[in-house]
Amino acid sequence: MALEQEVREIFAEGGLLSHAADQFRERGGQTEMALAVARTIGQGGVLVVEAGTGVGKTFSYLVPALLSGERVLLSTATKTLQDQLFGRDLPRLVAALGLPVRTALLKGRGSYLCLHRLDQARHDPSLPERGTLRTLAKIEQWSKATRSGDLAELPGLDERSPLIPLVTSTRDNCLGQQCPQFKSCHVNLARREAMAADVVVINHHLFFADLAVRESGMAELLPSVRVVVFDEAHQLNETGVQFLGIQLGTGQALDFARDLLGAGLQQARGLVDWQMLAGGVERAARDLRLAAGKQWPGAKLRWTGSAPESIDAVAWQEALDELQQTFEAAARGLDMVSELAPDFVRLQERAQQLGQRTRRFAEACAPGSVRWLDVGNQLRLVESPLDIAEAVRTRVLKTTGGDGASDAEADGRAWIFTSATLGDDPKLRWFTEPCGLDEAEVLRVASPFDYARQAALYVPRSFPKPNDPSHSQQVALLAARGAAALGGRTLVLTTTLRALRAIGDGIRQAFERSADLEGRPPPEVLVQGERPKRMLMDRFREGGGHGRPGCVLVASASFWEGFDAPGDVLQLVVIDKLPFPPPGDPLVEARSQRLEAQGRSAFGDYSLPEAAVALKQGAGRLIRRETDMGVLAICDTRLVAMGYGKRLLAALPPMRRLEGEADFDAALAALNVPPA
Repeated sequence: MALEQEVREIFAEGGLLSHAADQFRERGGQTEMALAVARTIGQGGVLVVEAGTGVGKTFSYLVPALLSGERVLLSTATKTLQDQLFGRDLPRLVAALGLPVRTALLKGRGSYLCLHRLDQARHDPSLPERGTLRTLAKIEQWSKATRSGDLAELPGLDERSPLIPLVTSTRDNCLGQQCPQFKSCHVNLARREAMAADVVVINHHLFFADLAVRESGMAELLPSVRVVVFDEAHQLNETGVQFLGIQLGTGQALDFARDLLGAGLQQARGLVDWQMLAGGVERAARDLRLAAGKQWPGAKLRWTGSAPESIDAVAWQEALDELQQTFEAAARGLDMVSELAPDFVRLQERAQQLGQRTRRFAEACAPGSVRWLDVGNQLRLVESPLDIAEAVRTRVLKTTGGDGASDAEADGRAWIFTSATLGDDPKLRWFTEPCGLDEAEVLRVASPFDYARQAALYVPRSFPKPNDPSHSQQVALLAARGAAALGGRTLVLTTTLRALRAIGDGIRQAFERSADLEGRPPPEVLVQGERPKRMLMDRFREGGGHGRPGCVLVASASFWEGFDAPGDVLQLVVIDKLPFPPPGDPLVEARSQRLEAQGRSAFGDYSLPEAAVALKQGAGRLIRRETDMGVLAICDTRLVAMGYGKRLLAALPPMRRLEGEADFDAALAALNVPPA
């Protein structure tokens, strides 16, 4: 009770936070969540909290966690959010509360510079491109000054740079204690700091990668932590299934062949025919790609038999056998020189692991899992569980009985899962069922925003159906019309990459026509994929002014959530279609079939809740502060024409409705006030 009382006083009007935090105001929902977190920390157990936008959930879990005096593990969805939590929110609260707390940031090894691989890259003859060499020189210069080795600290480094895999390590190619740079390794330094810290900030990818292989130090860290918080927990299931299955990519094979050839020629030239071994792996990987035939880029092929659908089974199995044999040949060659350098020992282990994985995909899919083939320039063979429920029960919460009792209750450990969007029903089953949290305490805290005053919803009724070929063009015209009225300040969220490109092109064409007619510069059109994500977000947030036009950002996928543009730089969000899960996706199909086998409705219990959650996420980009104003346009007539539309509308914030084009234009005109 002492912790709850202390938390209540800190969040009260005139309490410590009101003096320490900028723009702090007492919110009943924030205090309610903080007290629930404090209670869970005090007694142990599992708490799931949906905290609407503006509640201030970060402070709601940080304050009781810090005051508890317990060791705390904080996991969030992305490295960007990790950096924000560690670099801004935590230091601010630790200082405000006056606590002697040590904090640490821990990311996956791919986020840190590998000094050994940097040294290898210096001597890599396959880096002739001038821009790549300039980037390498910049990394080398930075490497002499950085303490953390976190590549996020290096300004101007494109996260898509092909150089990053060459100067970072993976679980496959890390040499571990045999590495000549082991003592100065940035990954090991980060792990040592995490082991000594009171509060450790990680991300979901790292958590599940470690859960799958137990190699990044979390196996030692977790038992000593009594409080675990998952922020942005709505991403847990999809993140977890990526790591709890098995994957094999032709890109992995080509990376192995490159590393094999490089190490062999640098350290054991003439002792083994390295070009033959590496060339054999490369040819086998390319033959496997050829066996897949011509497919749509981005296609996911069902794989229920001995080969993926539409692929000749005999040719596929022969290609898999050939690839396995080349890995085994490479392992034998590496065994001959394994005593010369630790690189060869690790390469031999990689060859054996890749061979075993290839053999696994030549066998039948494991029960309770689904298998498919991702097709692009490279192939990715995937076998995945349908959800993380079993792993969470048996390997995270370690449930011991059928009554839901777990180690959390037994040893007093507290598990907190929170996000702004976790479902569209009171029990939040969209989140709790696939995450194995059926017995958790559930709390829903509404947003404090006055949506009826701050925001309006427009669903154009005279619009093509979503599958009509003209639909994307009409979305582009509506977005261009709104952006022209606002001088930019528009975000367009699409459900497919095809629509992304079509709508981006359509908006540009509309602006070209209007510019010819009106003689004034149109807003700048930003399209996801044409620049690094960070550059797109920074440019959009700059908005207009200083002689620059405002912006329209057309985006998909990751921009539906986590993109924060408060204030008047964003006042119109356009969503092209209702975001139902793709019916042809093998994982979606397998989940739907499982529900149907249980006598449940795949549409009502899976597709509809998925769409509701995604729609809430997209709509959540619009209003980020109490002073924000804006319009949400959803260009899908099913929202008002189909019976299930009522459920989706109920999932959205309670915005006022705009009934026609005249109302839409008037709402935009009311927003079109020059920035102060």
